[in-house]
Amino acid sequence: MKALREIRRRHDIHPLAIHVNYLVNLASRDPAIRAKSIATFRGELERAAVLGAEFLVVHPGSHKGGTLEEGIRACAEGLRDAAAGSAGSGVTVLLENTAGSGSAVGSRFEELSAIRDLAGGWSDLPIGYCLDTCHLLAAGFDITTAAGLRATLARAERVLQLAHVHVFHANDSKAPLGSRVDRHAKIGQGHIGREPFRRLLANPRLRGKVFISETPVEIEGDDRRNLETLKSLAP
Repeated sequence: MKALREIRRRHDIHPLAIHVNYLVNLASRDPAIRAKSIATFRGELERAAVLGAEFLVVHPGSHKGGTLEEGIRACAEGLRDAAAGSAGSGVTVLLENTAGSGSAVGSRFEELSAIRDLAGGWSDLPIGYCLDTCHLLAAGFDITTAAGLRATLARAERVLQLAHVHVFHANDSKAPLGSRVDRHAKIGQGHIGREPFRRLLANPRLRGKVFISETPVEIEGDDRRNLETLKSLAP
């Protein structure tokens, strides 16, 4: 822990955001999947607290075999059950929007808001949001134009409140608008392009937000080069 704190201090890593294991599916009604998902998520919460992380990002999951409403309720119940006894850990859980493929929950802001509202009534667990740019485009939010970005942020403010959106995953998209396909691309090499990221990073309403890139590493050093591209677009 001391070594990690020193690394964070030296490289100015603040806040620390951790992504939950992708196998976690809190929206599932399948008893076996549900039990494993809740237990795994509880472990992730505990480890995040030990590490002193500020944020823990999770996908709401899939409601396969049930309705969307059942999936939303199941996810909220899963958050409540996993967080039982963890009050005061200092970790805020961030619900990440999804591309909307198959039975995935969370492609609409209203779905994310409903999960937060339900879970908030049952638990003291702090809950906010993480918005992924690739997922936004795939889900039908046209963030490639100035007008489209304004409309998306206005809707996020209205439904989620931007004060609760703590992290953005800055990823270009290999799939086009409304495709519901989650395939990340390097910044400027997908269907979003460079200029929309420049507008996003320059938006005064997003100053102070955390931007994290999750782009493909095909050649050693791609992650660093992608980060430098983002930095070059920032005001």
